[in-house]
Amino acid sequence: MAEETGLLEEGAGDGAPRTLAERLANRIVMTVPVRHNPKLARILERVNADDELYALWLAANVNAIDRLGMTDHGPVHVKIVMNIAVKLLRLLADGGVPGSVVTAYGLEDLDAEVVVALGALFHDVGLSVARPEHETYSLFVAQPKLAALLGEVYDVATATILRSEVLQAIIAHRSGGRPLTVEAGVVRVADALDLAEGRSRIPFEAGSTSIHSVSAAAIEAVHITAGEAKPIRVVVEMSNSAGLFQIDQLLRKKLVGSGLEQHVEVEARSEAEQEKRLIGEVRL
Repeated sequence: MAEETGLLEEGAGDGAPRTLAERLANRIVMTVPVRHNPKLARILERVNADDELYALWLAANVNAIDRLGMTDHGPVHVKIVMNIAVKLLRLLADGGVPGSVVTAYGLEDLDAEVVVALGALFHDVGLSVARPEHETYSLFVAQPKLAALLGEVYDVATATILRSEVLQAIIAHRSGGRPLTVEAGVVRVADALDLAEGRSRIPFEAGSTSIHSVSAAAIEAVHITAGEAKPIRVVVEMSNSAGLFQIDQLLRKKLVGSGLEQHVEVEARSEAEQEKRLIGEVRL
């Protein structure tokens, strides 16, 4: 998805802004096709005006990239995950699978979109504190920001429900997490679908040749469309069959237990010509 959005890792390229003031002045703007969802549009407007939130994404990314040699976990990553999450949710709704806030509280699919968008935007803010248990830290960091953002759009009771749903989506994206809602499952899977090579470039070009960096670099593109037998079809294009490790160890683990398994079909394709053809196509 990185190449489809035309984004690179914030602060990762030659000549990219490095000081805090420069990064704030050259910020990634959080956008998603709002499709007649004025509540989501208003919340994103407030998100883009929030220097504190953007600074949290910057702090998370400095910890991830500069200090731990990990992949991007900053503004670019959360924007990609947000767009994937909203797209997945809309495909589910089109396929007859409503959000859990619809079935549990009689709210609208548009409110479910707010939940997954905010869940995606806040899922890694705990990395501004530390990597271990960052999902837990994210809950505490996100809580006051979510209360303020949702309180400007919803009444107190509805804002409280939606905040709880966003926090569930945040904690459920952890390894071994158990999503209790469609929205949480969507955020969990969307996080795993930020696979394309743009995100892996940092550790790989820094000299990492582990199976994690090599397999991540083998992912060329991720395409998400409506499926034929299921609401969602995911096609992963690989330049090398090493990418199967990424699909098995990241995507499969996030999909299994997400609650979305029966709604998603995954196909991985390798078009490599310079390696012995070990696989041509794999389906989950």
